[in-house]
Amino acid sequence: MGFSRSALDSFRGRSLPDLLGDQTRLLFVGINPGLRAVAVQAHFGGGSNRFYPALYRAGIIDRRIDASAGFRPEDLEHLRERGVGITSLVAGASARADELTAEQLVAGAEALSDRIEGIAPPVVAVLGITAYRTAFGRPRATIGRQPDPLGGALVWVVPNPSGLNRHASLADLAHAYGEAATAAGIELFTGSA
Repeated sequence: MGFSRSALDSFRGRSLPDLLGDQTRLLFVGINPGLRAVAVQAHFGGGSNRFYPALYRAGIIDRRIDASAGFRPEDLEHLRERGVGITSLVAGASARADELTAEQLVAGAEALSDRIEGIAPPVVAVLGITAYRTAFGRPRATIGRQPDPLGGALVWVVPNPSGLNRHASLADLAHAYGEAATAAGIELFTGSA
């Protein structure tokens, strides 16, 4: 599904609904949706994003999911059954996360805590250390489990799956996501690759 640059730009500032199920155990928090993700109405729907390949490699899901043209209903159901939820720190779409201001990230973090209380997942995984440091005022935070809960949930900061985040390999993503999933009580599938 191809989009012209001007067509994609028309999605700037628009949002995606949260992906949540009845029993969300692991809530992934992206920085904000990309233009293509909003265009196809699927979290991490950009062509170069490594989110779903990392979930598969970690054993969180048992199939390859391609959301580049939108979600297939059976893939949405599988994510929900596995207890995987997805939301964004900042709701409005942009071409790149580095277009966001520090003020937008901080405001997003403040609103996120209330949303998490309503969802009540055991674990929240924030996708991106730089955004986490800015949004939550933790300039020395490192990847992994954080000392302070958020909305009653344990917090993990994991590498961002964007294709622009080249210093984290797919194996790094899978390892970090798998640790957060295990902490959330999600039994991992074995033999995924």
